[in-house]
Amino acid sequence: MPLASATSTAASDASPVAGPIAGPVATQMHKISAMLMAKFGLAREKAQRISAAVMTSAEKYSLPPALVLAIISIESRFKETARGAHGATGLMQVVPAAHRQLVKNMDLNEASDNIEAGSAILHGYLQSARGDVGAALKSYGGSSAYAKKVSLRAKDFDVAPAASSADGTQ
Repeated sequence: MPLASATSTAASDASPVAGPIAGPVATQMHKISAMLMAKFGLAREKAQRISAAVMTSAEKYSLPPALVLAIISIESRFKETARGAHGATGLMQVVPAAHRQLVKNMDLNEASDNIEAGSAILHGYLQSARGDVGAALKSYGGSSAYAKKVSLRAKDFDVAPAASSADGTQ
């Protein structure tokens, strides 16, 4: 699904489940939005915008949405204008100087751009690590402790439909 269709749907006054997003993806987006509002006190529109961006990028880069959400919660606590060391910016704390080519036409304070960039970076690390999530997270956050923290936090965000589990259990 193109990035623009999910973000424009979520940014409109309509529910993010309207338009081209339907079925299990819409259900998962709704669950994520509800969780973000309940656990982190996000306004509905912001929660919908972030959940749409997470689902779009997760699908595009074959990432578990829970992993992307865990990184965002640790890196910025869902604050789009968060600033960190070395110029780290936005939800996923993307460092523009380290990824100049990737972010040159992006507004890293914008949820969809930041999540797109952070997901692309994580995807690149996963490819380099040949699918080893722990190694990819270590590259993303700089330490094994960070990788463990994200992996544990991802369990809190697992809102996948029960039908999608590998063994059929919840």
